[in-house]
Amino acid sequence: MNQLKKGLISPLLLICCFSALAQTDNDAILMNKYQWCSGATYMHSGWNEYWEGTFKRSNANLGTVTTQSVMGMTNYGITNHLNIMASLPYVWSQASAGTLHGMKGFQDLSLYLKWNPLTVNAWKGQFSLFGILGFSTPTNNYLVDYLPLSIGLGTTNIYYRLMAYYKRGIFFARASGTYIWRSNVKIDQTSYYTTELQNTDIVQMPDQLTFDGSLGVYTKYLIAEAMVDNMTTLGGFDIRKNDMPFPSNRMNSTSIGVHAKYTLPFEIHFSIVLGGDQVLTGRNVGQATDFNLGCYYAFYVKHHAQTPKNQ
Repeated sequence: MNQLKKGLISPLLLICCFSALAQTDNDAILMNKYQWCSGATYMHSGWNEYWEGTFKRSNANLGTVTTQSVMGMTNYGITNHLNIMASLPYVWSQASAGTLHGMKGFQDLSLYLKWNPLTVNAWKGQFSLFGILGFSTPTNNYLVDYLPLSIGLGTTNIYYRLMAYYKRGIFFARASGTYIWRSNVKIDQTSYYTTELQNTDIVQMPDQLTFDGSLGVYTKYLIAEAMVDNMTTLGGFDIRKNDMPFPSNRMNSTSIGVHAKYTLPFEIHFSIVLGGDQVLTGRNVGQATDFNLGCYYAFYVKHHAQTPKNQ
């Protein structure tokens, strides 16, 4: 099995770090009351080098590992300050070399509540706070211990996010932190080895923390930002030499990216989102380059006096 040793993992970055400006849980955009936005985003992630612990290497038996997805998303404004949203990606993976077959299928259904409890004038601009509560769970029984070609890690997650946003003129700054509680998972083995032998098919998954910040511009039709994102796993262990990676490995990464949302001036119901990210440093993850492109449509379910707004 040593010849099939695999590095981690585009699907993980897809699960934790998707952040295109498309009314997601990770931006400061809110729908108005009775406003509904739906659409889809295509995402492509690829890498040919990865970190085995802190040691960066390649693997000729894998070549380039590619993960692609199409994620459907919908977002509804319960009030001007409270949104509910849901998303579900269809994911497929492949390796350019070796004998490992890729996987495909629907991944995890995610549900979020985004709340804006505070917006005040401050420092010659506007300051806002957001609280986000999220939940995600697998939609099918995909293999979780087939890394790096698994389409996900199989955990049920609860997300607690606090986000601060400041806008002055056309410029804005945003920062958020998220605690991710992750359930244990069941694998198709009766025993496995971490730092010691485990005679069980249940894997204890460590929780995670993510932090991100961005600087950007906000105009009538264009929102664009440059951002940095950090993910830290609160436990786990490193991929061992001449061994397979494992779902409960410690997976850390820092990435940078650029994202934009453009509303069509001649049809303000439609918006286009695009962006790209690059992993700079990591631990037990692939050095992935990601890009995404999506299209969204927003309209009012009921008549409302306000025009569409973004924070």
